[in-house]
Amino acid sequence: MQVVLPVAGFGSRMRPQTWSKPKPLLHVAGNTVLGHTLDKLADLKVDEVVFITGWMGEQIQDWVERRYSFKTRYVVQHQLEGQAHAIYLAREYLSGPCLVIFVDTIFEADLSRLNTATEDGVIFVQEVEDPRDFGIVVEREGRVVQYVEKPTTLDNRKTTVGVFWFRESQALISAIRHMLDNNIRTKGEYYLADAVNVMLERGARFVSQPVSLWEDCGQPDTILKTNRTLLARGRNAVYSQGTNCVIIPPVYIAPGVQMENAVIGPDVSIDEGATIRSSIVRDSIIEAGARLENSLLEGSLIGRRALVRGHYHQLNIGDNSTVGQPDQD
Repeated sequence: MQVVLPVAGFGSRMRPQTWSKPKPLLHVAGNTVLGHTLDKLADLKVDEVVFITGWMGEQIQDWVERRYSFKTRYVVQHQLEGQAHAIYLAREYLSGPCLVIFVDTIFEADLSRLNTATEDGVIFVQEVEDPRDFGIVVEREGRVVQYVEKPTTLDNRKTTVGVFWFRESQALISAIRHMLDNNIRTKGEYYLADAVNVMLERGARFVSQPVSLWEDCGQPDTILKTNRTLLARGRNAVYSQGTNCVIIPPVYIAPGVQMENAVIGPDVSIDEGATIRSSIVRDSIIEAGARLENSLLEGSLIGRRALVRGHYHQLNIGDNSTVGQPDQD
């Protein structure tokens, strides 16, 4: 099986965090968004992972190659013309079963079933109260008969979570080619939903499969919610205790974090090499190498190697930023 990960987007809703790093490398609950996804592939017989990169794609390649040993391939999407267009760029490399995962969310599901699936496709879903901002599947007699992007009614609530399995990847490529040849777009882009509908019209048999968790990482408030959820579901760990510190679980504190006279938690994730002194931090994500001194932070995102001194309440700053008194060291 091949896995296709389209990761070429700008992540504009997560700025300033994504000015200097791609969205899949944002830190949440002890890992990057991308790392949480890749770790789920352990139960699958994966032959190759194909990354469709774009904005700062070299960072993704470097991060992956330093941490994983599976076979990889990188294809660059220079023009962002949609999900299906991104997958089509890898057409010459795909054959047999493929799993497409959009790394905007974090999910939990039993993927091992895909090793023996006999359908033409499996769409992973979660039922929601209001699906109108998402894509949904319409089912009849246990089969998916239509995929609707951003429905206008509440009649069908099984929302797609950005995870799709195709028994034959070239059947998907053929459907996308049909879209391109006939300029089938949704809101100006080539959506995967339209490709799935082409396959359904051609007689493909699709089914849905529920996930047990689906959390968004596309906006500051949602990634903080995701951080809280994952920490509460067992992604918490404390590898650094610090000096004269109070730690209120659940938290994730990476190895090599220096802390002194601090109160940490609940719902805090701190990456490697960060320093926290004389501060109180709760419901926040502190990325690698950041420094906090004499601050009280809540609901905050602090980028890599950022410096925060004497700040109170909420803050969202990107990598290498400075807030408060200048560094006198």
